[in-house]
Amino acid sequence: MHKPLIDKYGRHVSYLRVSVTDRCDFRCTYCMSENMTFLPKSQVLSLEELDQLCTAFISRGVRKLRLTGGEPLVRRGIMDLIRDLSRHLKSGALDELTLTTNGSQLATYADDLARAGVKRLNISLDTLDHQKFAEITRRGRLEQVLTGLQAAKEAGIGIKINAVALRGQNEDEFSRMLAWCGQEGFDLCLIETMPLGDIDGDRTDHYLPLTVVRERLEKDWTLVPSNHVTPGPARYVSVTETGGRLGFITPMTHNFCEGCNRVRITCTGTLYMCLGQEDHIDLREILRENDPALLDEALDRAMLLKPKGHDFVIERKGAKPAVSRHMSMTGG
Repeated sequence: MHKPLIDKYGRHVSYLRVSVTDRCDFRCTYCMSENMTFLPKSQVLSLEELDQLCTAFISRGVRKLRLTGGEPLVRRGIMDLIRDLSRHLKSGALDELTLTTNGSQLATYADDLARAGVKRLNISLDTLDHQKFAEITRRGRLEQVLTGLQAAKEAGIGIKINAVALRGQNEDEFSRMLAWCGQEGFDLCLIETMPLGDIDGDRTDHYLPLTVVRERLEKDWTLVPSNHVTPGPARYVSVTETGGRLGFITPMTHNFCEGCNRVRITCTGTLYMCLGQEDHIDLREILRENDPALLDEALDRAMLLKPKGHDFVIERKGAKPAVSRHMSMTGG
């Protein structure tokens, strides 16, 4: 292994999130415009290039790899990439290979994912109400996702449900979702909406601080501080009544950057050192030079650019997003 990736604040980058596509079969209101313009396929890294990039990061000490999108499972040939990357699990170079998905394709892929060594999935699911689900996703069917979740559960894959807290849309559902997750054996993680990309609407209308959500939940549930830690930014509590875990991701009300060990690569090969900052390095052209030394040098440069933290703010109606690119482009 080459020298590890350590930024100028002494943080070891051991967690890589890679967007394999900007395309998605949903158009969630807080994530995308209804009429999205997706990248031409010629700008998107090939599966072989994605493998090469991931392998370069693993050789520099990345231990956890998460594939994201858009919706990663709509990428043609995605299982070929996942099976190829699973060699790093078998060799011991990688601790975990996982995905964030909307669950729409899981009924098709759950068994294949389990056979490839995927042991956990993050599922984006903001409501258990069929009508609200259709409204939030604009084109999704809740039944299809629930069927996929059952397929993943039967395949032995651990599930964490990620729900974005949206004022006026799903804020009355979190107690119900917590009970459902407890019954199903799923963890639940609540997320504050983030100012990424122009959408059809104003995020200030739907921003809901998780401090408010937690106060409400504590009226129904006993939430006990937990020592459970993952490579991600969530802070966890245990739910006494269900024995399950509840996580909070709070980029707006609590800056979680001090221990950040993550970087992100878009499907075009752009490396972002922070979800909430614009500093980046284009790795696509460097990758196509086919010179491992040049790629190593670029990763070293990237570590010098990694900021101490993000600057997310949602406070003014009509304000521009803090970052112009959509979450679907960077990867969740």
